[in-house]
Amino acid sequence: MTRSVPLRRNAGFRVMLAGIAVMMAGASAPSPFYPQLQQEIGFSALTLTGIFAVYTVALLASLLFTGSLSDHLGRRPVISGGFALMSLSILLFWHAGSVAGLMEARVLQGIAAGLLLSALSAAVVDFEPRERPGSASIWNSVVPLAGLALGALAAGVLMDVTDGAEADVFGALALAFAAFAAGVWLIPETAPRHEGVWASLRPRIGVPATADRAFWRSAPAVIAGWATGGLYLSLGAPLVHHVFGATDHVTQAIVIVLLCGIGAAACYVARGYSSRQVTLYGTSALSIGTALTLAAISWQSLPAYLLALAIAGTGFGTCFYGVMRSIVPTVRPDERGELFAALFTLSYLAFGLPTLLAGISVGYFGLTATVLIYGALIVLFSALAGLLRKFRTTD
Repeated sequence: MTRSVPLRRNAGFRVMLAGIAVMMAGASAPSPFYPQLQQEIGFSALTLTGIFAVYTVALLASLLFTGSLSDHLGRRPVISGGFALMSLSILLFWHAGSVAGLMEARVLQGIAAGLLLSALSAAVVDFEPRERPGSASIWNSVVPLAGLALGALAAGVLMDVTDGAEADVFGALALAFAAFAAGVWLIPETAPRHEGVWASLRPRIGVPATADRAFWRSAPAVIAGWATGGLYLSLGAPLVHHVFGATDHVTQAIVIVLLCGIGAAACYVARGYSSRQVTLYGTSALSIGTALTLAAISWQSLPAYLLALAIAGTGFGTCFYGVMRSIVPTVRPDERGELFAALFTLSYLAFGLPTLLAGISVGYFGLTATVLIYGALIVLFSALAGLLRKFRTTD
C-alpha cells in the first residue's frame, strides 16, 4: 500500500503534464491553417490578429473569474470541464465557415484555456515527485513549449502530405481533449473541496502575499518573453510567406517549432543554474536573437532568420522557466491556483495586447514594417528587463 502512493503521484504527474502538452498543441495547431483560411474565407491581417485577440481576451476573462476556482472546488472538476469545452471549441473551429464562426470557436477555446492553465499547472506542482524537488518548475516550463512546437509541426506536415489535414488535426485533438475530460477522474484529487467556491468566482486577480516581491521582480522578463511569443505565433507564418516567399506549410510552421521547441530544450538544459542566471540569459538571448531576426528580414535571408529565431527561442523558454523557479516555491499548496492565474494573466496580456496593436499597424504600415517596429520594441524591453534583474541582488 505504501508503494502505491508514490506510484499514483507519479502517474498523476505524468498525466497532468500530458494534459498540458495536448492543450498547448491545440493552441498552436490552428496557426499553419490561417494563411489557407485567409484565402478560403477572405479576411485581412487585421482580422487575423483579431482572431488571436478574442482568444486572449476570453482567456483573460476566464482567468479573472475562475483562476483560483480549482483551489476551492478541486483540480479534477475544473480540469475535466476545461477539456470538455476545449473539445467542443476545436470542433467548432474545424467546421467554421466564416470569420464569426472562427471568432466563436476561439472565444470558447480561450475560456477553456483559462480554466485549464492555472488548474493543470497547480496540479503538476501538487503531484511533484518528492524525490525530485523542483522538477515541477522544469516540466511546467518545458512541456507547454514542447506542446506548442509539436502542434504546429504536426499540422504543417499533415497540410503538406494529406488532403484532409483539417479532419486529421482537429478530429484527433477533439478526441484527445474528450479523453482527458473523462480520464482525469481516474487520478487522485490533490485539492479537496473547501469553503469559498462562490467567493472565488468574484472577478479578481491577486498575487499571494508571500510571492508578491518575487512576482513583480520577475514581471519584466515575463512581459518580454510573452510579447515575443505573440509576435511570432500571430505574424510568423504570414511573414515567412510574405518576406521569404515560402509556400509550403512546414516552413511556415517552423517559426513556431523553432521558437517553442528550442525554448523547451533550453529550459531543460538550464535546470542546473539559479533562477537569476536563467532569467538573465533569457532576457539577453531574447534581445540579441530578436535583433538578429530583424537584420535577417532586412537582408531577406531565410537561413539567417531561422538561426536568429532559434537564439530568440532559447530566451523565450528560459525567461519563463527562470520566473517559475523564482515564484513557485514561495506559496502554499492552496494558493497555487491563484498564483498561476496571476502569472498567466500577466503573460497573456503581454501576448495579446501588442499582437492586437500590431494587427492594427499592419493596415497602416504593412506587415514587414510592423514586424520590424514590434521587434525593435522587444529588443529594447528585453534588454531593460535583463538590466533590472542584473542590478537586483536578491534571487
